[in-house]
Amino acid sequence: MTSSPMIPASPQPSTNLRGDVVVAGDKSISHRALMLSSQALGLTEIKGLLEGDDVLNTASALRHMGVKIEKNGDVWRVEGVGIGGLKEASEVLDMGNSGTSTRLLMGLVAPYPFTTFFTGDDSLRSRPMARVITPLAQMGADITTRSGGKLPLSITGTATPKAISYTLPVASAQVKSAIILAALNTPGTTTVIEPHATRDHTENMLEYFAIPIAREHTKDGTKITITGKPKQSVQNREILVPGDPSSAAFLVVAALIVPGSEIVVRNVCMNPLRTGLFTTLQEMGGDITYENARALGGEKLADIRVRHSPLKAVTVPAERAPSMIDEYPILAVAASFAKGESVMHGLAELRVKESDRLNAIIENLTACGVAARAEGDTLFVTGGAPKGGATITTRFDHRIAMSFLVMGMASREPITVDDATAIKTSFPNFVTLMNGLGGRISSDQAPSTKHQAPLVITIDGPAASGKGTLARRLAEHFGMDYLDTGSLYRAVGLKLV
Repeated sequence: MTSSPMIPASPQPSTNLRGDVVVAGDKSISHRALMLSSQALGLTEIKGLLEGDDVLNTASALRHMGVKIEKNGDVWRVEGVGIGGLKEASEVLDMGNSGTSTRLLMGLVAPYPFTTFFTGDDSLRSRPMARVITPLAQMGADITTRSGGKLPLSITGTATPKAISYTLPVASAQVKSAIILAALNTPGTTTVIEPHATRDHTENMLEYFAIPIAREHTKDGTKITITGKPKQSVQNREILVPGDPSSAAFLVVAALIVPGSEIVVRNVCMNPLRTGLFTTLQEMGGDITYENARALGGEKLADIRVRHSPLKAVTVPAERAPSMIDEYPILAVAASFAKGESVMHGLAELRVKESDRLNAIIENLTACGVAARAEGDTLFVTGGAPKGGATITTRFDHRIAMSFLVMGMASREPITVDDATAIKTSFPNFVTLMNGLGGRISSDQAPSTKHQAPLVITIDGPAASGKGTLARRLAEHFGMDYLDTGSLYRAVGLKLV
């Protein structure tokens, strides 16, 4: 395996972010749309699928296991093989940087009596898989890993998988979903009990596909019951993937901290188990309103309007963490601009993300002059007016990279992110979208042996048509040099007089 060259990126101070945008499809739902479409009988057409590296790796893995997946324009077409219809992959499944792909697909293949091999990039191979291995092993899968439960790993299912009852020891939608996916092809009734609610996209989509699943709220939490090997009929379906709230989070925080900003983010998934960040930002004084609320394909969505707002410190309870676990890096950035000390409880899960995110947040905030520390699984951030002026160490973590690019749009001194390549795993058009709102993020090009011609934009038109004004504004927007040839001609004429 080879690694991509590092591509630094730097934002310039910005003002007046303005625009009406649509973010890429939700990553969690995109993964599940592909996987559950593969388990249906019939053709599923998916619109709005996130086309980041992580989701594309899920599609590639399913193709290797005999699922026909094609893209036609902006529509992805999946011809389902039905529950129990996957084939043994003839090669190792390279999951890149995607922990979601790996853990959910491990569940999907666990009941099959063949061996599947998983690997990934350096970051993914450093992340433990023990929490998903434990229940899958109880269901009969034989799993061999590197020391510490790390990739590369092999998983060999059995012809007689066992239904289990399993209580999640930690709040993890990935572990829950892995068990549910394994249960689909396991005879009998499997039960998952989650003491603390986590993302329920898997359950919602199973209901949309008319695959039996029961949910019951008890004093011990949510009890989820799946009866394996259900009868299936051929049905064609359509899925529209709503915008990813984890991606919208970066635009929302940017609009809150950049003076003079007002933006609208359209079609964002508003599943109650995904909106903890927006609730927290509203508690901080953020001017955030929801418009055009509606439901589609089992999920709630709405348009989000955000205006620049002075923020105040907040205390975030531990029970909110599962609904916003991916958003703590950008929340920490928002807290660094707030008045007072923000306290965020229950962040142990951040230790096992793409990087040790809790440590990465503290290290990079401190480098930018922000007082930040952790006590156990609690993060403390003292806000004000962040100095910036640092080079951010991302450790190939896309959320760390994007969070500090947002910080650099409003910090007192410029910030450089050491490597922006990981951003393409979840939000490929992040820089383009942000710059389209008025941001000024520049990114170095990857090294090339070919000569790179400079980009030149020329503007022409009749006299007094506004050529100079338009050219000047484009130059400011894209951070380019500006030459007014009209002024040049006049200067030369005056010199010759």
